[in-house]
Amino acid sequence: MEKPLKILHGSLNSRVIVELRSGRAYHGILDGYDVPHMNIVLKNADEIKNGETIAKHNLVILRGDNIVYISPP
Repeated sequence: MEKPLKILHGSLNSRVIVELRSGRAYHGILDGYDVPHMNIVLKNADEIKNGETIAKHNLVILRGDNIVYISPP
């Protein structure tokens, strides 16, 4: 069984979906993360709310406390 951080590290430079507690989601390329807080950096990200893209961002930093899950698309 692989550890979550190993899986996350293997997803660097790949597209991921990040769901937030607010109900918003971001689909983008995982550019980086930090280990103690699980803050996530996405590039070329689409911001999704209620299933619709509401904004496009070149770079997004998501606070780890707000993340529900991270998954490949």
